[in-house]
Amino acid sequence: MLIDVLTALAVVASVGLLFGILLAVFLHLFGVEEDEKTKKIRAALPGINCGACGFKGCNDYAEALSKGLAKPNLCVPGAEDTANALGVILGVEVEEPKDMVAFVHCNGACTVALEKAVYEGLASCKARAMIYGGPKSCGYGCLGCGDCSDVCVSQAIRIENGIARVDTSRCVGCGLCAKECPKKIISMLPQEAAVAVYCNSKDKGADARKTCANACIGCKKCEKSCPHQAIAVIHHRAVIDYKICTGCGLCAEACPTGCLKKVSFPDLSENFNLTECL
Repeated sequence: MLIDVLTALAVVASVGLLFGILLAVFLHLFGVEEDEKTKKIRAALPGINCGACGFKGCNDYAEALSKGLAKPNLCVPGAEDTANALGVILGVEVEEPKDMVAFVHCNGACTVALEKAVYEGLASCKARAMIYGGPKSCGYGCLGCGDCSDVCVSQAIRIENGIARVDTSRCVGCGLCAKECPKKIISMLPQEAAVAVYCNSKDKGADARKTCANACIGCKKCEKSCPHQAIAVIHHRAVIDYKICTGCGLCAEACPTGCLKKVSFPDLSENFNLTECL
C-alpha cells in the first residue's frame, strides 16, 4: 500500500519536473525578452498603474515610451522628477508637466441639498446611483459613500457633510477618483486654477434651485462679467476654460448663488465651512 502511494507520488513529481523543463526550454527559445531600455523606463515609473497617462498602466506606458509613441511628461503622480528621469533615459528634452488636482464639483451638503428618499443598502455610490439615480433630489450631486475615497492612492479624499472633499496637498493628480465616480462630478483641474464651479447640475435654474440651495442657476451673470470670455453657461451650468482664465475672480463676485468660488490650491479648507449632518 505504502509502496503504491510512493510510486504514485514519484510519477506525479517526475511528470511535473518534465513539464517544468519543457516550459523553461520553450520560454528560452520563444519567449519575448524585455529590452533594457523598457526595463529602465519601467523602474523610473512610480508603479501606481493609475492610467492618468492615457495608458492601461505603467507597463504599457513604458513600452510606448521605449517605442517613441508617447511623451515622457505624461506621468501625473511622478510629476517633474519622473519626467526628468525618463528624459535622461530616452535622451530627449522634457516639457514641464502640468500639475493637476482632483476637484469635486458639488457643494450640495446635507444641510442644503434635498433628498427624495431614504436609502438603506450597500454603502456604495454606484449602488445608490442604480436606484433612481440615488436618494438626492438633485440627480447630479455627490452621493457621499466614498467610492472615490476607496480608490485614492494617496488618501486625499474624505466624506464631510455628505459630500466628498479633496485634500489637494495630498492629491497626486492620478485621476482614479474621477474615473470611479458614477456621477462624474470629479474632474482634474490645473493647480494654478483660481476659480472653480461647485455645481454639476444640468437642470434649468428654477429646477436646480428647488433641489439644492447652492446650485448653479445658469443666469449667465458670470459669463457676462468675464473680460476674457473664459466662462460660459453650457447645459444650464457654468463651465470655465482654464486655458483662457486669468483668475481675476469677477465671475465669482457676480455669482448670485455662490456656486462659483475662488480657490487656492493645494488647500481647499477655507472654502468649506459646513455644519455636520444629523
